[in-house]
Amino acid sequence: MNNFYLEIKHIDKKTGARYGILHTPHGDVEVPMFMPVGTLATVKSLSPEELHQMGAGVILSNTYHLSIRPGADIVQKAGGLHKFMNWDGPILTDSGGFQVFSLAEKRKITEEGVHFKNHLNGDKLFFSPEVAIDIQEKLGADIIMSFDECIPYPSSYEYTKKSTERTLRWAKRGKDAHKREDQALFGIVQGGDYEDLRKMCAEELAKMDFPGYSIGGTSIGEPKEVCFRMIDYAVKYLPSDKPRYLMGVGSIDYLLGGIARGIDMFDCVLPTRLARHGALITHNGRVNIRDAKYKEDFSPLDEKCDCYCCKNYTKAYLRHLYVCDEIFGKRLLSIHNIRFLINLMEGAREAIKEDRFQEYMDITLAAFGDRRGF
Repeated sequence: MNNFYLEIKHIDKKTGARYGILHTPHGDVEVPMFMPVGTLATVKSLSPEELHQMGAGVILSNTYHLSIRPGADIVQKAGGLHKFMNWDGPILTDSGGFQVFSLAEKRKITEEGVHFKNHLNGDKLFFSPEVAIDIQEKLGADIIMSFDECIPYPSSYEYTKKSTERTLRWAKRGKDAHKREDQALFGIVQGGDYEDLRKMCAEELAKMDFPGYSIGGTSIGEPKEVCFRMIDYAVKYLPSDKPRYLMGVGSIDYLLGGIARGIDMFDCVLPTRLARHGALITHNGRVNIRDAKYKEDFSPLDEKCDCYCCKNYTKAYLRHLYVCDEIFGKRLLSIHNIRFLINLMEGAREAIKEDRFQEYMDITLAAFGDRRGF
């Protein structure tokens, strides 16, 4: 794909963290970056215009959910996700594999694919590498994912090896099925917490020459040191000139730790999900806006934040909206959490360019103490 490639501009001399430009059919974006999640072709409660104003680059949508509602054919008839959701920037769709394995209570994995039931109405469904690619081609995102099994943690070596080998066969089938030249298909590195399996998977995917690579099977309940170990096991065997995407990560310590390990792209539902429950991340640590102590606090949520919420509203007003279950309150809190993480990435990029990412990470994490995420 001539219109999709990563241009590495600078590598931090102390950590190896990367700053670059990811070129896509719908525009260029800087990395490392955080991608807000719009599961059903919308980042909950927020407009595309607001996301642009917050500095969002790539938006993520979900293959499984969109295949059920409204259906991939309808999105295709609308002109693809970009027109359907009125987003003119890059879009990434996951394969639906994580939802198949996390939402379906009963499933049958075969070499051909996975038989399972619709989590909404119980209808029988079937996903395979070819089905996942077909759906994603209809959705029309710039970046799409291979279909894989998200291996549970912990899993035995024997199970992990069998699953990883099948994921590689599925990756080859998906690549063979993929025909759209305006989409970048990423391979997904599995292998659990076993270095030889991560190495094997990364090296075999690299031989298939995908435009980019994801690291899967993390952020599913494993300890942080295990997650970081999985990343380390995979990254050193991936091509240095291709983008690297760590799936499902959204807390500050994991984001910065991933960047230090050479990761370029991150996504997570956490900032909007937690905002809807009144949990905010600020330069002063975590804030639970429902707490009574904010009832008469007429200061901004975060005086160092430049988001629309912090520039215009007080904690007392935000608490009032939350307690009254007002939609506007949830919108404002979501704006803040997403902008905070995007701002975190902006700071990381500047630090990398100046070879001070380690200092940036140390200072940022120290400011939060033990409360480094949501």
